Amino acid sequence: MAASSASLSGASASDLLRSSTSGFNGVPLRTMGKGKLVLKRRDFTVAARLRKVKKHEYPWPANPDPNVKGGVLSHLSLFKPLKEKPKPVTLDFERPLVDLQKKIIDVQKMANETGLDFSDQILSLETKYHQALKDLYTHLTPIQRVNIARHPNRPTFLDHVFNITEKFVELHGDRAGYDDPAIVTGLGTIDGRSYMFIGHQKGRNTKENIQRNFGMPTPHGYRKALRLMEYADHHGFPIVTFIDTPGAYADLKSEELGQGEAIAHNLRSMFGLKVPVISIVIGEGGSGGALAIGCANKLLMLENAVFYVASPEACAAILWKTAKASPKAAEKLKITATELCKLQIADGVIPEPLGGAHADPEWTSQQIKKAIKETMDELTKMNTEELLKHRMLKFRKIGGFQEGIPIDPKRKANMKKRDLSIAKIPDAELEVEVEKLKQQVLEAKESSPVPPKLDLDEMLKQLAREVDLEYSEAVKATGLTDSLLKLREEVSKANADNQIVDPLLEGKIEKLRVEFEQQLRAAPNYGRLQNKLNYLSELCKVKLLSDGKKDNEAVTFKQELKKKIDDALSDPKIRETFEALKAEIKGVGASSASDLDDELKKKIIEFIKEVKEVKEVKEVIENQIESLVNSSDDIKSKILQLKLEVPKAGETPDSEPKNRIGALVQLIKPSLVEAVDSSGLKDLFENLVSNDGSLTHEDPARDSLTDDQ
Repeated sequence: MAASSASLSGASASDLLRSSTSGFNGVPLRTMGKGKLVLKRRDFTVAARLRKVKKHEYPWPANPDPNVKGGVLSHLSLFKPLKEKPKPVTLDFERPLVDLQKKIIDVQKMANETGLDFSDQILSLETKYHQALKDLYTHLTPIQRVNIARHPNRPTFLDHVFNITEKFVELHGDRAGYDDPAIVTGLGTIDGRSYMFIGHQKGRNTKENIQRNFGMPTPHGYRKALRLMEYADHHGFPIVTFIDTPGAYADLKSEELGQGEAIAHNLRSMFGLKVPVISIVIGEGGSGGALAIGCANKLLMLENAVFYVASPEACAAILWKTAKASPKAAEKLKITATELCKLQIADGVIPEPLGGAHADPEWTSQQIKKAIKETMDELTKMNTEELLKHRMLKFRKIGGFQEGIPIDPKRKANMKKRDLSIAKIPDAELEVEVEKLKQQVLEAKESSPVPPKLDLDEMLKQLAREVDLEYSEAVKATGLTDSLLKLREEVSKANADNQIVDPLLEGKIEKLRVEFEQQLRAAPNYGRLQNKLNYLSELCKVKLLSDGKKDNEAVTFKQELKKKIDDALSDPKIRETFEALKAEIKGVGASSASDLDDELKKKIIEFIKEVKEVKEVKEVIENQIESLVNSSDDIKSKILQLKLEVPKAGETPDSEPKNRIGALVQLIKPSLVEAVDSSGLKDLFENLVSNDGSLTHEDPARDSLTDDQ
């Protein structure tokens, strides 16, 4: 025992290792020397029981039906008709309709049991039911439309695709190792024309919703959609996308895989697609998850679809700290199809049957098909450059603001003092304020020569804002809002490019102004507008009076009068006569009309008639020339071109602009001379030169001479 312990004490750690397979335990390896190891052989067997699994019929079933709708390739799709009809789901606001339906069923049951005739009662109840259905679905609130868009039985993307296409084959995979079932892509034909269909796919029951992830795509889904968009762009297939998602799937794994990058990549790439792109919102379109396949030339929406940046529940939780305020949030968000069309985000509304798309899916699909064909006919007429520009401008024009909306009283209480002036002042109060200010100015003016200090500026600003609001309401009432917005865009673009306003654009502005003035009297707020304009005019006079500007006004008037007299005396013959009369009156020393003799009075009256005649004939000639220019497109276009060339040339133009201007003048002169000869203006001018009196308007009542004359 001691010997063995002594031998172990000198052994290393490696010698003390034991091996369960060697059959030796506790023996140092070194002491074994080179002896032959004999291992004990053990016999063993491994047994495994295989579990029977269901055999998948993929890619083809054992006996594929050659006459299946959509062609034999539709066997590749995992989307199959439901074996059982979906259970009816009643929304909260539809309960009155359910009660009416129940009454109709009860009366029919009673008629069958008793054998009595209740046809009149049944007909009355059915009429009442249809009227109630119509009233309900024509006056839906935004939150009710949200509930319809989320209805469990609402037809999905593939339901519509199989209803509208003759052939459809689903294409799978993002070529990065995954096929997201929440986004479905495939090629299909409508009336012989091939399209690439891409859309969010929700489930029709709980099992399918889990499989489809409730229509919320992961980055793989967006990359699959992008792959097929690029495929369609390469082969020239128009693209139709169907939007129906509460948003992109926001979990940790999706963020790790680049959810934001995938959406951003889709947004950028869709603006570069050279084929027509249409997006149709068939349910709910939420945030970037919807926009990732929604950058299209045309965005269409089903009547009860919604499109939002945040769901009403999320918005209510942020702003009002409770999801119960979702009806209010849905109203403020402007997420319905009609509201989005007004904001020019959506381009059209596709009608739905009463009761929603789930009431008649086939009819709804046919309306979608009709909209696709009409829109594609419009877009296919554009070339590639026009398509890209059209898609860019659609998104560039989105955005704006609106002024003059009455402020909510609760919000008004928390506003700053300077913001309260936006609210309108009632007409009665406005009239009282104007009269009060006028009275204060008059009293202050009488009591003191110093101008009164009144706070008129704020009142004038308020009144000017209200006049602008009345004009805005009048424009809306006359139906010229769209024309005004388009014209504003053109003017803004011209201003942004620092260009001289095109005369054609000025013509459009003038035409819109004339059209508005013609229809203004028919506007319901025309009376209010006139009243406020009158108040504004009176307040401006009060402002001038309070600032002591009457003297300046008189000076300005005298200057204008002197200018008019100088213009009238510009003719040498008239000035010579005027100077002679002036010297004769001065020689007589007359200070009033009574000091003049009859002959001198007659000379003055004849001189006044002559000046008046010259002025009238000049006005007639100017008006005739202007009408001639406007009636001749050739002369008008050349004059407009001349007006553009002169400002471009500047004060010291070089030879090239001078030559262009000279050439235009030489082209305009013959046309203008010819028009003057043909219109009789030559005779008018000769009458003016000869002064034969043919245009003199005799007025016996004016033969007497006054001191002012």
